[in-house]
Amino acid sequence: MTMELGIAKAEACLRVTAILFLVLTTCLVAFDSETKVVILSIEKKATYKDMKALKISMWVTSAAAGYNMLMLFKNSLISACSGGNFNGSYLCMAWIYFLLDQIAVYLTFAANTASFEAALLALTGSEALQWMKVCNKFTRFCVQMGGALLCGYVASILMALISTTSAYRVFRMYSPKWFLRLKSK
Repeated sequence: MTMELGIAKAEACLRVTAILFLVLTTCLVAFDSETKVVILSIEKKATYKDMKALKISMWVTSAAAGYNMLMLFKNSLISACSGGNFNGSYLCMAWIYFLLDQIAVYLTFAANTASFEAALLALTGSEALQWMKVCNKFTRFCVQMGGALLCGYVASILMALISTTSAYRVFRMYSPKWFLRLKSK
């Protein structure tokens, strides 16, 4: 029983840390902007709205932070009501939580990877597509986006670790001798 409580505490710590990194990622993306004078008095402002990948990344990381917050409250409520007793009577819910954790990890990773691809294109440009290197003009914007991407990948790794605890909770209910047969009580 103490191992279950230890895993629950570790999961709570991972969720809090993941929430912090997800919120930091969202804030870095949403509030980053830089304005430069292009020609004489014509100004160009770089924001996350200029790339769809950054918009999607902001919304996905916000949703993942909200999901992890809900799961954190759900786990603390179950822990308080049951005194830390995580028994195997909730197999269906354990599978649902495991699948939701998997979806959150993969969506966050995919959104960060799409943003990374867009940022790489902004950094290097593409002569074939006649796209200029945006990071030559908007250096601070690009550095801050790089920090946001780094935070997003750290959050993805933390959420993958959370998913392993969900997997443990699901698969500990099954017999080690028989494939996907529930343990007898």
